[in-house]
Amino acid sequence: MTSRTPRDSRLRLVPRQPIDAARRAVTNRRPRPAPRPPAGTPPRAQLALQARTVLADAVRIARWADAQRGRGAQLRPGTTGALGHEVAERAADELGLTARQVRDDWDRARLAGLVELHGGTARPGWRLHAWDRDDSAALRGWVALFDAWSLAQPAPAAFAPSAVAEVVEAVPQLLSLLQLSDGPYQVAALQDLLEQRVAELRTERCEVPYEGAATAGAAAADAAFEPSPGPHPEGPEAAPPAALLDWALDALASVGALTLGGGEAIDGGGEAIERAADGEDRHATLSPLGNWAVWVKLEQICVAAQSPAGNIERSAEDMLRGCARLTPGPARDEYRAWLAARPVGSAVTELLDAARGDDALLRGLAFEALRVVGAPAETAVRSVVADSCLRPYALLWLAEHEGGDPDETLAVLTREEATWLWVDTAAAVADHGEAPLLVRHLDTAVQGTVPALLHEVRAVGHPRTVQVLVALAAAHPDPALAKAVRRAAFQVHTGEA
Repeated sequence: MTSRTPRDSRLRLVPRQPIDAARRAVTNRRPRPAPRPPAGTPPRAQLALQARTVLADAVRIARWADAQRGRGAQLRPGTTGALGHEVAERAADELGLTARQVRDDWDRARLAGLVELHGGTARPGWRLHAWDRDDSAALRGWVALFDAWSLAQPAPAAFAPSAVAEVVEAVPQLLSLLQLSDGPYQVAALQDLLEQRVAELRTERCEVPYEGAATAGAAAADAAFEPSPGPHPEGPEAAPPAALLDWALDALASVGALTLGGGEAIDGGGEAIERAADGEDRHATLSPLGNWAVWVKLEQICVAAQSPAGNIERSAEDMLRGCARLTPGPARDEYRAWLAARPVGSAVTELLDAARGDDALLRGLAFEALRVVGAPAETAVRSVVADSCLRPYALLWLAEHEGGDPDETLAVLTREEATWLWVDTAAAVADHGEAPLLVRHLDTAVQGTVPALLHEVRAVGHPRTVQVLVALAAAHPDPALAKAVRRAAFQVHTGEA
């Protein structure tokens, strides 16, 4: 191998460090002073207390589930994560609740990360263990619930999914207005703003079709997204109905993000949509928790807008390229700001699409960004485990997400998967790093000798194998080893491997 020992290597197959060798340190980046919360924001300990109050019922059902697990019982929710009828009835009897209350509390516990699903079995999340002693755990749990407000109280079934999606996408702008107004805001004015924002979103999505484009596919797509029957607006230019804004505000109020004054709330089940006739006096005000959470998200956006990289409006691929030269800490700040400016689901999809590209460096960076997303990305990451180019990264991400030590999660990979990841990381170093780093990368291979490494690299079938071996042969100072590597590259190129 080389005279260097593995602990000297700057590049490892550890999840947090797969692309460090390709990064350039930013020495002239001045730290931005920590911003102060708006005047009147309660202390962090008080905000955490409010978060614990909002999630008290969810914590109770999570602790009940933890106690069941301690007795040897395994809770196995369905594929959707919802509790089965028998389990819900048992919990209702023991906790003195109705089965519906148990299911609602269970859903909130999952959304807040208090319980997690691993292989179909429910386990307590790390936030539950740290709930009483760690204010950050309580606040992060509540923010996770806040981010999932549209799932905590689903939209009325009477409305088309497309109309609901538009409202969910427009709500962040309404929340920003409420935060900046610092006081009650008339719901009628929010409705006007909602209509403007939805119109902007529709304009942004507008595409001019190419001449001669086939219409059959478009007709099929239109049929697939035919609005469901009910009191939803007709036609693509119709404004979102006021009842959808009512649902959004009530859902946000149900998670403790805001308070409503004047008028009546819709039914908690989301089916009845009735308001007082004199609803003109209704107004909405952010709660202290909601005000703080929206301020944090706006600050994250400002950090990106003021940073040298300025990645907030760029695509995932361009954002990742912009972060390649940053050290891990500033890069994570960029990821957070970029994520805060768009819906979580679409952001995760965009990151995974970038990871499927030809640039191995972007693949590693995409999964670094997905670590910042955390639990909301788990389903999407699990769905790409069968994708050969993403599988090693996805397995490492899941192992770390489930509480594994980042320095030991490499054990979840088979020898073949670890070798594939070694080649992929070497490709990132060859494309973006320096020759000495590629030589040092030899120290991270799971094989004990260079012949064994070359034998398994030839068999693993990575599309960049030849380029990696050629670059390694050119960079290595040992002529004999370089010759062996070049021979292996030739064998792969000619199909002899």
